[in-house]
Formats: sequence, C-alpha cells, structure tokens
Amino acid sequence: MQAHKPRGRPFITFSPSLPRPAAWWRKGARLIADLLPKRLYSRSLLIVVIPMVILQCVIAYFFMERHWQSVTFRLSTALTQDIAALIDLYRTMPFDKGTVNLERIAFERMGLDVDFLPKQPLPIALPKPFISLLDNSLAGEIHKQIGLPFWIDTVGRSSMVEIRIQLGDAVLRVLARRSAAYASNAHIFLLWMLGTSAVLLAVAIAFLRNQIRPIVRLALAAENLGKGRLIDYRPSGALEVRRAGYAFIEMRRRIERTLEQRTTMLNGVSHDLRTILTRFKLSLALMDEGPDGDALHKDVDEMGRMLEAYLAFARGDAGEDSAAIDVGALLGELKSDAERHGRQTLIQVSGETTMVVRPNAFKRCLANLVGNALRYGRVIQIQAFRDQRFLTVTVDDDGPGIPPDQCEDVFRPFHRLDRARNQDHGGTGLGLAIARDIARSHGGDIHLAESPLGGLRATVRVPV
Repeated sequence: MQAHKPRGRPFITFSPSLPRPAAWWRKGARLIADLLPKRLYSRSLLIVVIPMVILQCVIAYFFMERHWQSVTFRLSTALTQDIAALIDLYRTMPFDKGTVNLERIAFERMGLDVDFLPKQPLPIALPKPFISLLDNSLAGEIHKQIGLPFWIDTVGRSSMVEIRIQLGDAVLRVLARRSAAYASNAHIFLLWMLGTSAVLLAVAIAFLRNQIRPIVRLALAAENLGKGRLIDYRPSGALEVRRAGYAFIEMRRRIERTLEQRTTMLNGVSHDLRTILTRFKLSLALMDEGPDGDALHKDVDEMGRMLEAYLAFARGDAGEDSAAIDVGALLGELKSDAERHGRQTLIQVSGETTMVVRPNAFKRCLANLVGNALRYGRVIQIQAFRDQRFLTVTVDDDGPGIPPDQCEDVFRPFHRLDRARNQDHGGTGLGLAIARDIARSHGGDIHLAESPLGGLRATVRVPV
C-alpha cells in the first residue's frame, strides 16, 4: 500500500548537524548579554535613555517627513505660482515702457526681486547640497508649472534663492527669500527637542544615582559581613530597598546572637572540662612516678590539646574585631617558627600585603597550613602576592602529599588520611577544617593541589 502524504502545512525538520532555532536564540541572547553593561546603574540608565532616544528619533522623522517636507513643498509651490504669474503677465501684457512696473509689483506684492536680463545662456548647473529637499521640491514645481529651461542656486547666498528661467527673448532672474520657499525654522524645533532631552537626561541621571546608591550601600554592607567586617549601615532609599536593608540588619543580628550564644555555651563547657582536667592533673601529681603515671600524663596532655582544638573549631574565633595587619610580617614569624623546628623554609612576598582581617583568626589559618607542611615535609616554601582583588598565599612542602580525589575529604572535621600521612603523627583532624572555616569567614577559600616540590600545595585566597 502506498503511503499518502499528510495534507496541510509541511513539517520542518532539522538535521542533527545543524543548530536548532533555540540554540541560535540562546547564542544570540548570550552575545547580547555580553555586550550589555553589568552594573545596575548602567542598565537603569539604558532603560531611561533608549526609549527617550527612540521617541526623539521617531518624532524627528515624522516631523521631517510629514511637516517639514509638506511645508517646503507648499512654499515651493506658492513661489513657483508667483513666478508663473509673472511670466504670464510678461507674455500677455504690452510693456512699451519696459518692465519696471512689473518688477515693482513683484517686489511690493510678492516680495520678489525680479530682473529681465537680455537673452543669454543659463549658467552651468551647480552640484546639489547635502540636504537637497529645497532643490528637489523647487525644481519639480518649476518643471511642472512652467516647463521652461531654468537654473537655480540655493547655496550661493544663505538667505536668498536665485532662479533663472529662459523665456526665449529674455532671461527672468528672480531673487526670493529662502524662507519663502523653505521651512527654515525646523532647526529651532530640533534644538529645542535636543536641549529638552539633555535636561531630562541630566535629571534622570541624578535621580537614578540617588536610587542606586542605597542598593550599592546594602551590597557593600553584605560584602563586608561576608568578610567578617562590620560597618555602620542604615537603610535608605525606596521602600523596597529599605525593607531589604532592615531584613539584612535583622539577619545580621540573628547571626551575631547565634554566635554569641554558641561562644557563651562553649566557654562554659570549656571551663567545666578544664576544671576536670585540672583535677586529673592534681591527682596524677599526687601519685607515685612510674610508667603508668607517665602514660596517664601523656593522655591528659593529649586530651587538653584535643579539647583546645575542638573548642577552637567550634568557636571559630567569633567576636574578634577586624584590623589591618602586615601579612608579610606574619609569614616571617611563621618562617622563624618552622626554622626553629629544623625545617628549611623559603618565603617570597611580592606587592603590598597589608590588609584588614581578624588578626588572630587569620594567623591561626596560616599557622595550621604551615604546621601541616612542617609535620609532613622537610622543605617548606611560602609565597604571598596581592592584586587589586585578592591576597593569595601558597604553602608548599615536599611531603607525601594527598591523592587528588581526596583533596576535599581532608577538610571534613575529624577526617584523617592515614594512608597518605604517617600515623605516628598526632592530630585531631581539625587543622585544615579550621583553616578553611577561617578563610571562608573572610570571604575566601582554601584549595589543595600537587606541589612543585613533590608534596602538597595549600592555596589561601581571600578578597582584600
């Protein structure tokens, strides 16, 4: 059986190798998005400017096309009718005493300066000006109403139009005011339109700047909160921006209350546990010395170190105020500590390294990374450089390193990679977790990778 083709509109099929219209649309949208400005102020300004420019262009076009052109054609038609009437009078009426009366009537009644010149050839045609609306309209009307050879000059005299018409036995020369054949006040309309647009744009820019400034201040306050810096912020601007600002302030207060409650609770727990550890130490001090006592002393000391690490991780150095510190000097102190432990340490600092951070927290972050390299490597290399946006610190060692697929696992609290690291080294598995928590509280992060020295590279990157 032969299959019948379905009637109606044909189906459009696309080859798998050809992009579909949706892909074209997405590609065009991405291209337009890349070309558009990224800031809210610039985009808002475009929203105001583009419709105004389009409106002005449409108004100018219709004014030029409908009003200016139609008025010019009507004026040219009226001027040509006056000239045609003079030619008819010249041909039909006897002028025994010359054409003085006709010239007088043309000057007094029509506003035309008319001369009847002896028979002579017309001048060479002049090139048309850039805006040839008057030339086209006037030439078309003369050709339609008079139908004689003519020559016109609309450029030689800015305020006058000269017309010469071949009459056979004479040449009629007419000097008319430019305003009699041309709508010459159009530039006044354009100047008023452009001037008004400029004033409105200036007012719109001033108002937009005032409306955008509260949003910028809110974004700056949120950005500083993410970096651990508290700035004085008061909501202002439109109602929606004020609501967002009050919501931000309330959120910041809840975060501060949560951190304060957690810190208070941890301080209480720390006090209670340290009291019990102190009792253990006093009990061990009263016991006789021996292998069992030494082992208990080591266990109590290790328990104290673990307790301090747990509390430091849970507390996160909350409540510390931000201050400007010299990161280069801080790295120099860490280098001295590493060299006292007999490790070869190299340090390289480039650029300005002074920045605003929480000093104790940031020192603990870098100290944990350097201590990690000190524990597993023999050679340590520290580099720090700062650009316009970020401060980057890298710590390299020549230790055993970490497998690439487990670089994120080591940031989990209490996680230890015993296969990658030596089990003889003590630790709680919180060093890298504390370091990343501090870096993120400053708006940055920490990443691990393979070091050029063969071990592990830890990179801290925080915004300045």
